[in-house]
Amino acid sequence: MSEATAPKAVDGTLNFLDDRLGSTTFFKRNMKKVFPDHWSFMLGEIALYSFIILLLTGTFLTLWFKPSMIEVVYDGSYTKLNGVRMSEAYASTLHISFDVRGGLLMRQIHHWAAILFMASIMAHMLRVFFTGAYRKPREINWLIGIGMFTLGMVEGLFGYSLPDDLLSGTGLRITQGVAESIPVVGSYLYMFLFGGEFPEGNTGDIIPRLFTLHVLLIPALILGLVTAHMMIMWHQKHTAMPVKEQSEEKVYGYPFYPVFMAKTGAYFMFTFGVCALLGAFAQINPIWLFGPYDPGAISSGSQPDFYMGILEGSLRIMPNWETTAFGHTISWNVLIPALGPLGIIFTGAALWPFIEQWVTGDKRHHHVNDRPRNAPVRTGVGMAAVAFYGILWLAGANDVLAERFHVSLFATTWFFRFAIFIGPVVAYIVTKRICLGLQRSNAATIAHGVESGIIVMSPDGKFSERHEPAREEERAVILSKENTRPEAPAVDAAGIPAPSSKGPLGHVRSRLNRAWTFDDIPIEEHAHGEHGEGEHELEAGNENGKGSKQLSR
Repeated sequence: MSEATAPKAVDGTLNFLDDRLGSTTFFKRNMKKVFPDHWSFMLGEIALYSFIILLLTGTFLTLWFKPSMIEVVYDGSYTKLNGVRMSEAYASTLHISFDVRGGLLMRQIHHWAAILFMASIMAHMLRVFFTGAYRKPREINWLIGIGMFTLGMVEGLFGYSLPDDLLSGTGLRITQGVAESIPVVGSYLYMFLFGGEFPEGNTGDIIPRLFTLHVLLIPALILGLVTAHMMIMWHQKHTAMPVKEQSEEKVYGYPFYPVFMAKTGAYFMFTFGVCALLGAFAQINPIWLFGPYDPGAISSGSQPDFYMGILEGSLRIMPNWETTAFGHTISWNVLIPALGPLGIIFTGAALWPFIEQWVTGDKRHHHVNDRPRNAPVRTGVGMAAVAFYGILWLAGANDVLAERFHVSLFATTWFFRFAIFIGPVVAYIVTKRICLGLQRSNAATIAHGVESGIIVMSPDGKFSERHEPAREEERAVILSKENTRPEAPAVDAAGIPAPSSKGPLGHVRSRLNRAWTFDDIPIEEHAHGEHGEGEHELEAGNENGKGSKQLSR
């Protein structure tokens, strides 16, 4: 039987490149590269495809947008604003929306793609965190992901500030206050960005500068990070979910060509289709209803895009604290909300892989992901961060919540002031208990099998349900859990303390390691008997960390 050959189109292309570059071996090897298959891996692909859509639609919008704050009198298709003085930026955005064929559709696809880009990055990073996919050797890619999310927030802020409407102008006013609240360098940073007082006496530099940053600098940085992220991922190979036949040494999945290429092409079409449908049927950012920016007006119930809601919420619930010393005033009521929450989340996320490695002492390479239930401390910390973010996001709409539910605005503000401290703690405790409960359920499945629904009666008249062994696929997933490795002893046989246990840091590490492994429930399976059938020994730890053995047939 002859060996299978590549399709003529592929083989011809590879031969063409090989004749000129000598690169056939590289291409042929990578065309056969195996990619694990799991639905959650699509989250990162959605982020990539959304970014591509953003580049394409943004290029279209750039052809008609005028980044200028020169005042003009509007005389266009939207008659309700005829005769109103506005900036050229706002007037050109109205022109795109009402006079350029397909302009409004492109604007809305662009905005929805930006929302989808940030949402998919957030979901992708949560998947990576909860499954431990950031562990060695993928810490650099985790840091790149945090950088992309941060740049995405700044890019989104600058993007929806360009039309110079009332909503975006209000956002710029908040940005001005945040910049000015930074001690020592704040006023310099503010004047460097805005080019003068905003909006009174504005030199007209802010929109052109935001335009340059939005369409040139930040997209180039994001594109560079995306390229680096993909190259590192390609070199290190994709992580895999725990399934049968999957191991740290062997990748189980589908080849890049033709399976993965066909699937990823379809995913791009699906992503574009969703953005197009949303752009066609779901209105977003109707700037003509807000009008041009006026510092003396503000629209009721206006909200930023969801990823900026955390900053809005922190500003709304922060008490009015200020400190004046040596003739200088520090506005804590602006500085802390602007830098505190995001600093806690992003700094904590960036340091977490190294903190976890230090606490657990695990410096091995990991290519198979954890199930979230098998790392209750990590999962609890992640859900605490989600609760922290979500509460601040909700607090950004405290006026809307107060109006809709007919409660006092001050009551909602004080509720969120308490919830921001209580909520994450409750989320951590509840999540950890759920993870441990799921681990016990898995332990029972290995020890006793699964319920069959068949009731049997014993000779003495007792009824019981017959249990059957779990399916091989389910057993492989459950047994993928790594039992916690014991901590290295603090002293050796000669009584000499280990270097890592000395000093305050050593004591902190020891206590954190104990907290990490305190409630772990190890699951081990041992087959006995001549026929190799169902005697399985289970070692299950109780809440005090003491092991007990159960035997089932």
